[in-house]
Amino acid sequence: MEFNFKEGLVGNKEIVVTPNDTASKYGSGLIEVFATPAMIGLMEGTAQESIQKYLPEGYITLGIEVNIKHLKATQVGMKVKCESKLINVDGKKLTFEVNAFDEKGQIGTGMHIRYIVETEKFMAKL
Repeated sequence: MEFNFKEGLVGNKEIVVTPNDTASKYGSGLIEVFATPAMIGLMEGTAQESIQKYLPEGYITLGIEVNIKHLKATQVGMKVKCESKLINVDGKKLTFEVNAFDEKGQIGTGMHIRYIVETEKFMAKL
């Protein structure tokens, strides 16, 4: 199947940081601030949601690569907004620029690659 996505497609998602989103909860750190793995999950989810509605029934995207910088800490209770932008389409390989912001400014930036798969065929191979 051929896919016809246009570069420039954007996605947005916003959350409020909870105690379940902290470094101490994830085990990635020892303090109660927004965890890097939680931020990466938000970035992946934002990119995934931005493209899913354009895929045919039975297809999804899977995250295959992240290159992310976590620039500053965010405390529990703050809003975090993520923006994704599709910057390159290479067949089934989709490259996104991702950025995250809290109420005080930018907290994360990077690149994320997703790959289009047919769900049933992918699961059958596992």
